[in-house]
Amino acid sequence: MKKHDLLKDGNNIIRVLEIQFDKILIIDCIKKTMPVWVESSALDSFSGCTDEVLNEVTNFAVNAIDALDADQRKAMYDRYTLIAPSLPFIADERMRSKVIGSTAIEHNISKQTIRSYLCLYLAYMNITALASRKRLDDDAELTQDEKNIRWALNKFFYTTKKQSLMTAYTMMLKEKYCDSMDVLLNAYPSFYQFRYFYRKTKKMQNFYISRDGLKSYQRNNRPLIGDGIQSFAPAIGVGMLDSTVCDIYLINDAGNLVGRPILTACIDAYSGLCCGYVLSWAGGVYSLRGLILNIIADKAAWCKQFGIPMNAEDWSCDKLPATLVTDMGSEYKSENFEQIAELGVKVINLPSYRPELKGMVEKFFDVIQATYKKHLKGKGVIEPDYQERGAHDYRKDACMTMTDFEKIIIHCIIYYNSQRIVENFPYTEAMIAANVKPYASCIWNWGKSQMGANLIEVGTKELILTLLPRTTGKFSRFGLKVNKMRYHCDGYTEQYLKGGEATVAYNPEDVTSVWLLENGIYAKFTIIESRFEGKDLTAVQSLQIAQRDIAKGASQDNLQAQINLARHIEAIAGSVRSSADVSVKNIQDNRKREQRKHHRNYMKGAKP
Repeated sequence: MKKHDLLKDGNNIIRVLEIQFDKILIIDCIKKTMPVWVESSALDSFSGCTDEVLNEVTNFAVNAIDALDADQRKAMYDRYTLIAPSLPFIADERMRSKVIGSTAIEHNISKQTIRSYLCLYLAYMNITALASRKRLDDDAELTQDEKNIRWALNKFFYTTKKQSLMTAYTMMLKEKYCDSMDVLLNAYPSFYQFRYFYRKTKKMQNFYISRDGLKSYQRNNRPLIGDGIQSFAPAIGVGMLDSTVCDIYLINDAGNLVGRPILTACIDAYSGLCCGYVLSWAGGVYSLRGLILNIIADKAAWCKQFGIPMNAEDWSCDKLPATLVTDMGSEYKSENFEQIAELGVKVINLPSYRPELKGMVEKFFDVIQATYKKHLKGKGVIEPDYQERGAHDYRKDACMTMTDFEKIIIHCIIYYNSQRIVENFPYTEAMIAANVKPYASCIWNWGKSQMGANLIEVGTKELILTLLPRTTGKFSRFGLKVNKMRYHCDGYTEQYLKGGEATVAYNPEDVTSVWLLENGIYAKFTIIESRFEGKDLTAVQSLQIAQRDIAKGASQDNLQAQINLARHIEAIAGSVRSSADVSVKNIQDNRKREQRKHHRNYMKGAKP
């Protein structure tokens, strides 16, 4: 037997702390009471034991120091500091008690707490036994009442019905603490216990999602901790696309109310420049096609069409951004729009309800609308109360046409690009040295000359053909058949004879031509059926459907006519007497006689 040995006798486990002649100082490792002196003969029935057996019996795992976190290590050393002065006096009960008392007064802690730490350390002889224990959040450590409270919170409180805590508590008592006659039992948790458990286990993320839904959480409550735009737009060439319905009602040239126009825009994520826009009555892929064409257009010439003079440096974008960032709108996910990738453009679809990832275009809409609305009050502009009961009908104020409003939008964009101060832009040393002014156009013009600028030059015709919808055409002897119409182009004789399928781009607004896409090259085919020239696809399909309906309507009459024809032929054939012996001689003479017999002078009865 040696000092610090563990001994076991049945369910008892002790640790030897001191040995003096026939007396031994021991501590009960199970009860963890203060050390006592016993006669050595009292330990004759004990045998050796290991730390692993002690840990298993007490269900107390002593971890390595490296496995503890910072809070656990701090608690461990703080507690050891409390018991360290008394460790040299373990064998002297009087001095030990005196040191524990003085330590308790010095640290303003109870003597019993110090004794419990001391016994814990002596039982395991390991400083890590003093580390604080983290309670595991599992069912084994929950009482039945706590399980019932958790059940009630999940069933009645964390739901989209948004019940109050008191309602959830009442429903818990009804379901879990009433007898078969719905009479409340004598023992049940109080509301304060219910509320305490709720506050202790409450997680804000679970609270928002369960009561308001994931969409609301993503839009209104999710932590906004990303670096945002600068994380994926370190230089110009990342365009952000989006659409919004303008807060104004417009009329047509005849003075009739039309409604609210749709503004679609592309904003450079790095500089904030508006690369292009389109103002239209229809959204979707149609507006995107107009937007992409406006991005590569000469902006000075575009503004000149509206009688608006502009310096080229204020809006010098005539190339496509190499990366287009969009949301999960159906028009952006369409195969038609993704064809733009053939030009080398990368399309990134952001997840739903992540407006901060395309904050530049969201900010653009806010600034543009706020800019014109304050000057157009009483002219069809919508105020925040337009959906409230009894609010003014702003449709009656409409007095501007689309042309008038587009001029205003252009002026607002020119201001946004060239005169609005871009606040909090992350200026670099090179930008400061170049004295770049804090305007989007100046940042854009400077960025075009820097390494990393990623813009793609593309022609208008190539862009239009790329954005056209596509379908599968079939070659045959009758030409290239597309949308149930036939087309022709010189030099494709072999394809007509061999047959096969091909990818074809077509213009839904004019079916006169289609373009065969082959190895990235567009070959123009012209329609064979001239009656369809100049018509749009909808009109052609209407004609084709009408023709099929007419033919379908006459099919029954056609069947009846075939039946009648068969009946007449059979009647005539049945009345003829068949001859079993027909002579085959002198056929030419017979033919001449019959010709003379049936000859008719057609001019004899003609009028002069």
